[in-house]
Amino acid sequence: MSKLSNILMMLEYLTTGRKYSIKELSEKLEVSPRMIRFYKDEIEKSGIYIDTIKGPYGGYVLNQKIGIPKRNQEINVLNQMILEKTQKAIQEKRKCIIEYQSKDAKEITIRTIHPYEIIKLNSEWGVAAFCELKQEIRHFYLNRIVKIDLLEKFDN
Repeated sequence: MSKLSNILMMLEYLTTGRKYSIKELSEKLEVSPRMIRFYKDEIEKSGIYIDTIKGPYGGYVLNQKIGIPKRNQEINVLNQMILEKTQKAIQEKRKCIIEYQSKDAKEITIRTIHPYEIIKLNSEWGVAAFCELKQEIRHFYLNRIVKIDLLEKFDN
């Protein structure tokens, strides 16, 4: 999984109020204990503080209420391919041309977008992107992207 996915998953575990050792978290997330410490630092940089209990029975505890969107574990094969191509475009800073289905599924528009981040829109996955057609940042639901092709790199 990506770092962001692992961080969100770690937060999901910690929001139960249970104490988790670094070893437990590293096994659950399938990363090294060093990465768990890195994730903790990243979470704390965003203003969410995790208490550290020292000693042989120590671990991490989250003593505050935070809202985390629940992850939708089911993503169909087409959406998975769209997600992977979108993530690749974000990593490589590439434009995409998409065929995007309207909410009522009556029309499909062709858009050139500059994707910036995978986001959660209500309970579904989406992408925040600059849309050349509308000349502004827009949010696109991944399940409404019918086709995606990667284009050249763009400047920030």
